[in-house]
Amino acid sequence: MKDGFIKAAALTPKIRVADPAYNKRAIIEKIEEAESQRAVVAVFPELCITGYTCGDLFLMDTLLCQAQDALLEIAAETNGKNMLVFVGLPFPWKGRLYNVAAALANGAVLGFVPKRCIPNYNEFYEGRYFTPGEEEPVEVSLKDGRKIPMGSRLLFCPDSLPLLKVGAEICEDLWTPSPPSISHALAGANLVVNLSASDEATGKSRYRKNLVEGQSARLLCGYVYASAGDGESTQDVVYSAHNMIAENGIMLAEARRFQNQPVYGEVDIKRLDGQRRKMSTFTGRPAPYQEISFHLRQEQTALTRFVDPHPFVPGGQEERRKRCEEILSIQSMGLKKRLEHTGCCQAVVGISGGLDSTLALLVTVRAFDLLGLSRKGVRAVTMPGFGTTGRTYGNAVSLIRCLGVGFQEVDIKEAVQVHFRDIAQEEGKHDITYENSQARERTQILMDIANQGNGLVIGTGDMSELALGWATYNGDHMSMYGVNASVPKTLVRHLVQYYADTCGVGQLRDILLDILDTPVSPELLPPEDGKISQKTEDIVGPYELHDFFLYHMLRSGFEPGKIFRLAVYAFGRDASGYGQETILKWLKVFVRRFFSQQFKRSCLPDGPKVGTVAVSPRGDLRMPSDASAAAWMAQVEALEQFYGENGAR
Repeated sequence: MKDGFIKAAALTPKIRVADPAYNKRAIIEKIEEAESQRAVVAVFPELCITGYTCGDLFLMDTLLCQAQDALLEIAAETNGKNMLVFVGLPFPWKGRLYNVAAALANGAVLGFVPKRCIPNYNEFYEGRYFTPGEEEPVEVSLKDGRKIPMGSRLLFCPDSLPLLKVGAEICEDLWTPSPPSISHALAGANLVVNLSASDEATGKSRYRKNLVEGQSARLLCGYVYASAGDGESTQDVVYSAHNMIAENGIMLAEARRFQNQPVYGEVDIKRLDGQRRKMSTFTGRPAPYQEISFHLRQEQTALTRFVDPHPFVPGGQEERRKRCEEILSIQSMGLKKRLEHTGCCQAVVGISGGLDSTLALLVTVRAFDLLGLSRKGVRAVTMPGFGTTGRTYGNAVSLIRCLGVGFQEVDIKEAVQVHFRDIAQEEGKHDITYENSQARERTQILMDIANQGNGLVIGTGDMSELALGWATYNGDHMSMYGVNASVPKTLVRHLVQYYADTCGVGQLRDILLDILDTPVSPELLPPEDGKISQKTEDIVGPYELHDFFLYHMLRSGFEPGKIFRLAVYAFGRDASGYGQETILKWLKVFVRRFFSQQFKRSCLPDGPKVGTVAVSPRGDLRMPSDASAAAWMAQVEALEQFYGENGAR
């Protein structure tokens, strides 16, 4: 369970209806298969020891006795296996029959979780045989004399994996207005298993999938759904083995139906617990639960799940287009409201010919169009300085003219040279003062132009720059509304690309594509042979790595060691192919800068939140400006030491 990952399996054996001895062998074979895959939790379908479609045979002692014999033999097979197994069977108690999920581990039956909601409609006729299970656990006896608890308020908690708490429900329980899993989650269950025998009908699989994804999302849990397969198909019903594993609304693994396909997935328990801690409304008063302890060995879980190297960017083209349109709408509607509220009919944007200022200008134009205002009210200002190149300047001017906005140019070189003389700064000394003097001069110009026209200065900086503190304090750091403040750099590119693809103007598209092809740079140092000499990613590192670090640190609260492991896994499969040494180098830079630059984020101007991660001091990141990075840096340095001693592997 290193880093909180638990490997789960949803398994459908090929069974025979009413043949527990045969089914026992099929189940044991699947348990051995799951063990070979290093699964820690294995879930089988509802009533799989006998079969779900036994009908009145459930009332026969022969079937019930053989089912319990089979259960004890299956339990014995778990001895020595590092696994918690759930199987379904009918269990008689005090003259009634219960549909139960049996939890097995360490060679023993740990407990029974009975089905609470017994369907008796349409093709379901369970009420003829089964009694709804009780919530409060009671003690029942097995054939071998062992006594175990039976009740829905049971949680299965391995002593060696204190984070993991497993609850169970059975098929119809999930389809009801108040599933038992709600109570399980409020009592601490972060992995819920469902033993199911859901038959097929046209369109039902989509609804079933929505239920599993939705329940895992609302309960912030992992959800393992194991369903009956074609061995159950008899008379009027057909089963498809629609096995699924979901985590917080995301489907980790889904079987191809009608193939009895097993599915495996690693559920991130630490991530789920971290998200629950953040969500103040994840509360309730569940009745007391009985926690059943058992032993599992601590082992590292090999990852097979997809880890997105670009978590802020949707993978599918259609989904990406929808997301880009939505974000542009959020940005422009936020600015529209600010303009309406302040009564301003002029907006001032500094245009450099780079990605961020381009996006800010596009959003501003969109807001003006929504308000029905003339685009001439958008004052696009170019401010060439010592590092401005012909390419970026040309793109800036062409973009301004193509959009039909107001154009103003102020060359800052002379003003900055005067400032250098005032503060005794050598012009040939290309230090931080040399760079920041230009950035602050530009901000002063924008603010004063805004004052002249009763306008607002629109900020251009993006969230990735803010996370790294890659902004001049009271320079490009400051504005009157920062439209890009919660848009990460990796997403800025796609927003500009989307605009280029959908604008319908060939000239504008060509300009935007050339801007996309231009290296990211603040252009504060003189060019070399007319080309950009100062490339941001050469200095602070690749933005795709920093966005990955930012997402997993803020969204999930992961520690550096886990972020590093995920980055090595994700980018090792990605075309970028960053190696361990490179990832570790820039992770150290990220942690150091993220903590040391919080003071800049503590006084950010307003800006629209567009996603689940943001750095606004008024919203998502209430972080002290002087918080120490020591605990985080210690983990990074431990990684450095380990890989220095052991080498990359």
